[in-house]
Amino acid sequence: MEITNVQVEVLKVTLGRTYAAGGRKVDGNWHVLARVTTSDGTEGFGYVVKQREDLVRAIAVATQELGQHLIGMDVINVEAAWELLAKRADWVGPGGFLHWAIAPLDIAMWDAAGKVIRQPVYKMLGGYQNSIKAYASDELWYSLSIDELEASAAQHAANGFSAIKLRLAKTAPAAEQVKRVHAARKGAGPNVGIMVDATESWDFKHALEVGRALEEVGIFWLEDPLPHTDLKGLAELASKLEISVTGGEHLYQLVQFRDTFKMRALNIAILDIARVGGITPWRKIASLAEAFHMKICGHVIPEVHVHLLSGVPNGHMVEYMPRSSPILIDMPEPKDGILKAPDSPGLGFSLNEKAVAQFRV
Repeated sequence: MEITNVQVEVLKVTLGRTYAAGGRKVDGNWHVLARVTTSDGTEGFGYVVKQREDLVRAIAVATQELGQHLIGMDVINVEAAWELLAKRADWVGPGGFLHWAIAPLDIAMWDAAGKVIRQPVYKMLGGYQNSIKAYASDELWYSLSIDELEASAAQHAANGFSAIKLRLAKTAPAAEQVKRVHAARKGAGPNVGIMVDATESWDFKHALEVGRALEEVGIFWLEDPLPHTDLKGLAELASKLEISVTGGEHLYQLVQFRDTFKMRALNIAILDIARVGGITPWRKIASLAEAFHMKICGHVIPEVHVHLLSGVPNGHMVEYMPRSSPILIDMPEPKDGILKAPDSPGLGFSLNEKAVAQFRV
């Protein structure tokens, strides 16, 4: 089915409650939303999300410009389309800005292709299963007080999650980090697994010290303890700790994942659909991880990642951070900590056009 039109817009989905992440105030989730329309009127859509507006408009302009090269292509030919766009703009790639610009178009093509052949995306990717375990990571920021953190963990447990992930501080000593884990466990209860995210903010000595202290209090996942470029340090840390060292959301290219996996720098890989450039390259990285006997998770955008992780045999967990729910209808929501992939064609949910108009920049 031939693509006849591509449209791109920028949305700022405002938050009811602001928070601090990476030392910056966050008051909304910025979206670059792409729509592709085929000759029979089928529309697919896709988007990427950022917590701040820097370069979002620039990405949208690049997405719009690249999208015009899709007109006349068969919407089923996702691989050919991705390669075409990558070659048209290879002077700003590979990776980086280029992948952010391609991703909304690629996701939109998969959505439209699924609607054309009347299959959900997770079945198009292999249909290994139709659901995935979800963990909660919203409202667990380091900017929360101890009491607020405990209350938020309790709320996630009440909502049925069996795992939660909290952020830890850049420079706080191990005792303070342990105190926050204790608070989260007190709120969530003994049956909820605790994961932590250091957001690439520690050096090796601090990571090893805090990691061993956190092992003692029973966390099972230490995410991004070191910069993703420090493969030697990550590999050594993973060999010295009993808990899983996870990461990967800052990687863009297949070769970066290959080099990381070869170094055994991670126990579990986390894929960011925007940074890798959409669903088309995501599936290749998933297969590469499988060759290294490695489980994979998705970084935010759970409504799309549930399809991807359900479609492959090494899908592990999805991060439930519903940043786009205000603009969606029938967004999948977890039940008893399990997120089910929609069975409707394509992504299986639709845009709330009234909300899109409200949040359009």
